[in-house]
Amino acid sequence: MRPRKGWRHFLKKENRTGNSMNIKKILIANRGEIACRIIRTALDMEIETVAVYSDADRFALHTMMADESVPIGPAPSGESYLKIKNIIETAKFTDCDAIHPGYGFLAENTKFAAACEKAGIIFIGPTSSAITAMGSKSKAKIIMEKAGVPVVPGYHGSNQDAAFLKKEADKIGYPLLIKAIAGGGGKGMRLVKQPGEFADALKGAQREGQASFGNPIVLLEKYIETPRHIEVQVFGDNFGNVLHLYERDCSIQRRHQKIIEEAPAPGMTKKLRARLTGAAVAAAKAIGYVSAGTVEFIVDARGGLTDDTKFYFMEMNTRLQVEHPVTELVTGLDLVEWQILVAEGKPLPAKQQDISLLGHAIEGRLYAEDPENNFLPQTGKLHWFQIPGESATFRFDTGYGPEDEISVYYDPMIAKMICWGEDREDVIERFLEVVSTTQIAGVRTNLSFLGAVCRAPAFRDGNLSTHFIEDNQKDLKTGFDIPARDIVLSATLGYISERKFDQDQTRKGNDIFSPWASGGWRMNHAYAEVMKMALGDTHFAFEARPVGKTGIWNFVFDGNETVSGYLDESSFPVALTCLNSEKGSENYALSTYFHDNTIYVMGGGSTAEIILEDAAHEIEAEAEGQNFIKAPMPGKILEVLAKNGGMVEKGDALIIMEAMKMEYTLKAPRAGKVKGLSAKVGEQVSDAAPLLEIEDV
Repeated sequence: MRPRKGWRHFLKKENRTGNSMNIKKILIANRGEIACRIIRTALDMEIETVAVYSDADRFALHTMMADESVPIGPAPSGESYLKIKNIIETAKFTDCDAIHPGYGFLAENTKFAAACEKAGIIFIGPTSSAITAMGSKSKAKIIMEKAGVPVVPGYHGSNQDAAFLKKEADKIGYPLLIKAIAGGGGKGMRLVKQPGEFADALKGAQREGQASFGNPIVLLEKYIETPRHIEVQVFGDNFGNVLHLYERDCSIQRRHQKIIEEAPAPGMTKKLRARLTGAAVAAAKAIGYVSAGTVEFIVDARGGLTDDTKFYFMEMNTRLQVEHPVTELVTGLDLVEWQILVAEGKPLPAKQQDISLLGHAIEGRLYAEDPENNFLPQTGKLHWFQIPGESATFRFDTGYGPEDEISVYYDPMIAKMICWGEDREDVIERFLEVVSTTQIAGVRTNLSFLGAVCRAPAFRDGNLSTHFIEDNQKDLKTGFDIPARDIVLSATLGYISERKFDQDQTRKGNDIFSPWASGGWRMNHAYAEVMKMALGDTHFAFEARPVGKTGIWNFVFDGNETVSGYLDESSFPVALTCLNSEKGSENYALSTYFHDNTIYVMGGGSTAEIILEDAAHEIEAEAEGQNFIKAPMPGKILEVLAKNGGMVEKGDALIIMEAMKMEYTLKAPRAGKVKGLSAKVGEQVSDAAPLLEIEDV
């Protein structure tokens, strides 16, 4: 199939020539925000780009930004983005002399790097031998020990017998971590707090390691009680030069995956930084490392950071990290540009003494997930997606735009929100401002949660650890700090405004203020529209009555309680809502967006979903179901623990499934007897598919 040309194809010829670089054309073997980010640097360097896309990404942003875009297969990544042969053939077909893997997918795949080398295509990253050396967590630790880099006490051997591993675990002591040796991103990792938990945790880590990386082998290591995740960005070239670009703190995590990163690490001392960066450079030199890499350490933060704080090597990521922008903002460097220069055989553009830290940067990962439901990934369409404009202090890296689909096939990260400030206090305030002015409707996200983390007293004080979220639940409240009724009335004003806007645009229907415009009109009464809405499990019923054509509406509840509201339509769809009752008045700067019987109210980084009457009835009926266990989202059944006719207690694990690269355990909501079990191991199930039923005994 012929490549599809992107928007850059139409730039003036003179703006794309005069390039003296060795690399002329790069294929980007990735998707989403990282593909877009690489394209931006290539554009600055006057290098042409080729995007590849699956069926699900046919109209994705990265395909529009590249000079050319080529389809490579169906939506599942195993049939498209992970097909090494297809990507190599596409690079040859489009005359690319280099491939950039981004992160994830094939970025740390030894076979892919070797295939590029064999095909005579420049792999923009480390050598395949370096990837191999660090690809196994157990082998990497052995290499680090020889290089004098401290490692966490544990077992990194080849004996995978369950009984043997249990004995080793007992020697190490609890709590401990079980890790898939080929793992990453928290996959294939289990925390074991007590000896009795070991057997099930081992099976889970092995199963996830096999499913995610094709390798069930695990290692064991001592769990540090007050751990901070601090990593060092390193860079090497083909001339034996290796330097560091300082550290990043990535301690704020959920499910062992980072959500907020910052540079430099809060509380870092000069001596501790020298020890950390020195160990990172030694690690890179031990394997003759070339290109961008990250050496990750677990830091024992009991009592805070001091010159003598202990730290241990965790792993080395032989690629560009998701969080690399915070390093770029505090050093003023473009790491993708450095990757390309090094791949061309050029020496590093700077020496260690030339690189200094300036200010502070924070990155928040914006995910399609529900923080109130154990961060369960979400899918759907971004009906409304509005962000602040980029500036010298704010950068927004994304691969999505309004009306784009968040697919079940890929990681649920929507974007990265990166802010810079003169110091940490300054950048936290900037980040909170960005959160409060970002608006998203259609898919639930962690936007409000990111704001809650940065407002938490412990975060502001720099008291960080990898179990920060568990330790600070009381300070991590999400959602609106507004009465539910006011949210619903604001939604009503926005809904009325949008209907009026639609009628004005199409010139159909009657005046919104006319009694004939609504089925809520009643004979011998002033015009009143009956509104029935639901916000979560709470239902509201009231009458909405216009006060002439002033833009003021009265909302009348049972008992004749009346609340007045005013909607300023001048900045539609953003509206300033004023609500007045006997208890006083409130002004809310809120946005509303209406789609398919749902009104989204947005403001301050929060989004509420208000369901109109028909949809509210549907939700209520579903809540009255017969205790069906349904798939929370599309996914694959990994293990069925329940049996037809079997008895279960509340909280018992019933089914283990995989969705959006993560494992989820479906548990019994109450005690009872299992019937109608339909789930089968290996089966792909759709969202809300009934899997079993629990009945009373």
